[in-house]
Amino acid sequence: MVAKRTIYTALMGVATVILLFALVVYIAYALNLFQFPFDYDQGEGFELVDTILFSQLKWPYQNTDVYPFYSSNYPPLFHILPAPLVAIFGPQYWTGRLLSFISTIVTAVLIAYAVYRDGKRPWIALLSGLAYLASNMIYHNGPLFRQHLTMVLFETAAVLILVRAVPRRQIGQIALGFFLLILAGYTKQLAAVTALAVLAWLFLRNPIRAILWGLAFATAGASIFVGLNIATNGEWWRQAILANINQFDPLQAFGLVKLWLRLHFALIVPAMLFAVYELFVGRLSLYSVWLVGATVLGALGAGTWGAGDSYYATSIVAMCITAGIGMSALFNSTAVLPQSFYARQFGGVIRPLWKAAQGSAIVVVPVIFVIYGISTLKMPTIGPGFETIASALNIEPNVRGRHFDSATYDVVGYANIGHFTTQEDITTGQQIVALIEAADGLVISEDAGFVLAAGRPVITNPTQLRNLSLNNSDDRPIWDGTALVDMVESQEVALIILRASFFPTPFLEAVLERYKPQEAIVMNGFTYQFWRPIPD
Repeated sequence: MVAKRTIYTALMGVATVILLFALVVYIAYALNLFQFPFDYDQGEGFELVDTILFSQLKWPYQNTDVYPFYSSNYPPLFHILPAPLVAIFGPQYWTGRLLSFISTIVTAVLIAYAVYRDGKRPWIALLSGLAYLASNMIYHNGPLFRQHLTMVLFETAAVLILVRAVPRRQIGQIALGFFLLILAGYTKQLAAVTALAVLAWLFLRNPIRAILWGLAFATAGASIFVGLNIATNGEWWRQAILANINQFDPLQAFGLVKLWLRLHFALIVPAMLFAVYELFVGRLSLYSVWLVGATVLGALGAGTWGAGDSYYATSIVAMCITAGIGMSALFNSTAVLPQSFYARQFGGVIRPLWKAAQGSAIVVVPVIFVIYGISTLKMPTIGPGFETIASALNIEPNVRGRHFDSATYDVVGYANIGHFTTQEDITTGQQIVALIEAADGLVISEDAGFVLAAGRPVITNPTQLRNLSLNNSDDRPIWDGTALVDMVESQEVALIILRASFFPTPFLEAVLERYKPQEAIVMNGFTYQFWRPIPD
């Protein structure tokens, strides 16, 4: 027994070192991005514009058919939260990046708390929380000025409250849980996945109570929805709802499923086994229903245009919690199998399996965390300390020639980011800003950060216009790009900067006809083309 304890302590120590190293890399990545003054991920700049508008007490849900052809397609809460910081410090990216980063840290703490509360194994609880931050998909998106992981924080807090409050019929706590779900929904629409899982679990426990709480929840959420629509003259419905009905790409969905499995299989297996155990032997918890719902619906959502690996974030939270609780239960020597129908019918098979699992847990559990830490390894291969570690472990960079990520970058939807920025990137970004400042007239840029830094007005949100354009139809026209296209065709725009050509097709056709590329600048690994009017 002493030998087994020694092995357990040694292996858990190895797992802790690996996952703590992942945390150090994550914090270093966040600190690096806090200092980067331009778009790191395409779209961050438009999130910042939304925040600026809220800091000025203006709605970002605007008519995209008239100048400046700008609108947001996201709910308001994430942009409202850092608005006071933007009002004080100006349009700084670190304001939203800090909020997103803190959200991931707090979510990890909530995961550890949930696992400890149910499993009473502090070491496993700690590693479960660190496992969330170690995920490539969380690391990838955590410090960005994007709203997704703040939504996940609200979802996680809601689930942790409801999982205890519902069985105890604590009305105030249940109401708080649903309030947090509303906050999640008005941070990003994808929170509907967790809301559906919660309502499904409630229905399994008590259909009538589920219907009553569902009606109250729907009434509160719908009231806010209607208020937003009235306040924005219907633009909330057009820009945040109709524009988000995006096309499904099976190849993207399949590729991200494979990537999710390959990175997280070490924890997916115990998490799913725990859900199966609850289904057939114990009683389904909200965690298990949440795991299955978030995984299936998140995988489908990740396959739509404009989506990506961040859509697995909620599933990863549920995975860390269910796996952690399941593994903790194996160390409870007094635990007995619940007297469910299946336990009574197949106890002769289930009990030996349960005993075998308990007997091997002292080795298997820490090995699971070690494997998970290795499979999710990512780190810079240059810079103080990191270069030495990469050399010692013979790790070669596979991102931008200066970063290693165990995820493959051949998967559509998993963006080629995660690397650290350099002073050279900042200097090059300032060169782009200088070109905008020198432009004699309006500037349209696919990344808003350069325009903001140059003190110029931000014109259009390319991905929003693309979404509207793709969802246009004869019986439901939601975008008329005539005014914008006419502005381009008449060469009223002095400079157009393209990075990934995410604009609608009519806009791009007008650019090809009336403009020509004159410069191309590479910044942070991305090529920016500068299109200027063709002389008549």
